[in-house]
Amino acid sequence: MFNKAAVFTDIHLGMKGNSRVHNHDCENYIDWYIEQAQANKCETGIFCGDWHHNRNSLNLTTMDTTIKLLEKLGNGFDKFYMFAGNHDLYYKDKRDVKSTEFAKHIPGITVVDEMQVIEDVALVPWLVGDEWRRIEKLQAKYLFGHFELPSFYMNAMVQMPDHGELKSEHFKNQEYVFSGHFHKRQKQGKIHYIGNAFPHNYADAWDDDRGMMILDRENNAEPEYINWPECPKYRTVKLSQLIDEQESLIKPNMYLRVNLDIDISYEEASFIKETFIDRFGCREITLIPQKQLEEINTDLDITQFESVDQIVSKEIQSIDTDSFDKKLLLDIYNELV
Repeated sequence: MFNKAAVFTDIHLGMKGNSRVHNHDCENYIDWYIEQAQANKCETGIFCGDWHHNRNSLNLTTMDTTIKLLEKLGNGFDKFYMFAGNHDLYYKDKRDVKSTEFAKHIPGITVVDEMQVIEDVALVPWLVGDEWRRIEKLQAKYLFGHFELPSFYMNAMVQMPDHGELKSEHFKNQEYVFSGHFHKRQKQGKIHYIGNAFPHNYADAWDDDRGMMILDRENNAEPEYINWPECPKYRTVKLSQLIDEQESLIKPNMYLRVNLDIDISYEEASFIKETFIDRFGCREITLIPQKQLEEINTDLDITQFESVDQIVSKEIQSIDTDSFDKKLLLDIYNELV
């Protein structure tokens, strides 16, 4: 199927309300990805799901960006394979309608609609119904998919609870399993979560290990990860730390959430935001008063958390009830932020 493949996942075009900034990041990322793939002599590209973010509709500007990027990918490789993640599907329980269907009409792009084994490589889109039962029977050294497995981290803050039918032990007949879906790069045994293409929000704060993976199948080599050095970065810091370490801490295109551990006036807050944005090229600086953090839960020792996201996630997970799905609440919260 391939000698050497360049692999990435979870780019989520159209995220943040079809943000032009996010879609432009996607364009810059794809240019970098193709450049790295060609420099490393990868003749094949593989995308492991969640090309689009909104599963209900597609904005025209996002569609325009999608077509341009897929044409680049089709021209950049001998073959480029892609399959659907959960965000690419209109229905949760079937793959009949997906936002990437039209990509099969773009030269060089192969859209994988169903489980497929080519030589010793399996390609598996987001599983629906009882398809998970077929995983144990798949015979392939390498398996690429978009799986939701327990005990792995969804992001830096939230670990997947032990629920759902598919488990790590079902991958009996593979030596390597590469998956999209969870945005944190991580590995347990034979299972590798590649991580999203680049950080998307504060759930990815302080975790810049994002980019792409190269798999040299011809030489039976271990997977190699390459980080995108120009990726947008997210940081949560205290104001005192920001003042003391501004030169080393702040980078261009950075999003900063600053906890105000020092009392400042409105005028000083405005000056800080304008100065750091102009001087360092930050995209966004959000100042969070200490009182606002304390009001979330006065019984919490907030010094143990780095951000509001961590506090909210921790509180949701700690609720003892069967009345609602905690994972769904976390998903809703992550969508909002």
